[in-house]
Amino acid sequence: MTTDDLSTFPLALEGDNLPMVSFRKVTKRYGSLVVLDSLDLDVAEGEMVTIIGPSGSGKTTVLRMLMTLETINGGVVYVDGQPLTHMPTGTGLAPANTRYLRKVRSRIGMCFQHFNLFPHMTALENCMEGPVHVLGLSKKEARERSEELLAMVGMTDKRDQHPSRLSGGQQQRVAIARALAMRPKVMLFDEVTSALDPEVIGEVTTVIRKLVAEHHLTMLMVTHQMGFAKDISDRVCFFFRGRIEEQGTPEQLFGNPKMERTRQFLSAVCEAI
Repeated sequence: MTTDDLSTFPLALEGDNLPMVSFRKVTKRYGSLVVLDSLDLDVAEGEMVTIIGPSGSGKTTVLRMLMTLETINGGVVYVDGQPLTHMPTGTGLAPANTRYLRKVRSRIGMCFQHFNLFPHMTALENCMEGPVHVLGLSKKEARERSEELLAMVGMTDKRDQHPSRLSGGQQQRVAIARALAMRPKVMLFDEVTSALDPEVIGEVTTVIRKLVAEHHLTMLMVTHQMGFAKDISDRVCFFFRGRIEEQGTPEQLFGNPKMERTRQFLSAVCEAI
């Protein structure tokens, strides 16, 4: 799974002000193609980090690794101080097995571009499924939690509707509520507005802004919407060829990018810059 000497990586992160998410020298390859090149990235607890960059730059791979949908070829990923991609053993770190991955991954929620709701379940049932069958909550507890979250995303009146009866924006809001029902510490958003019609994008962005303002969640978002990234992020990372080419506050990155490749990308996708 990895080519690194794992003895160089700690069994767990310790100390004050630990990052909620930490990529340490993470490499991902497909044959000779290097998608992530010895990536170092820390995300603080409660921080909203947006990843931008051209297609093939590795930005979505970061999210897929955190969801353990991809294995890695080098380095270690930590979540909440504990290794995600590996597990501690009596002799050090070893590639994580399925049981360990399932346990650590429960701290992470993800909203995908295409919603992935269960079509045979209502909005409420979609939100209840994980808490009941994964977290072991009673149906009463799961229902109460799900109803509260559906209210938060403005979907109380659609709780008994199946996904086929909901608009794209409504489905995405249910997907966000479903992810939050698992009480994650980290939320991932992968192009959550790109499959939506322009007139309903505002529905979803309003919900994400509310999460940022009211909940101390750590969030990573991949998006092509530069205005949204500028408005909502604490930090923006521009990825190029599997590395962070440049990063900074939205004001720094969008207002005064230092790297030529960053300027080229922003001028191509955002005429205002």
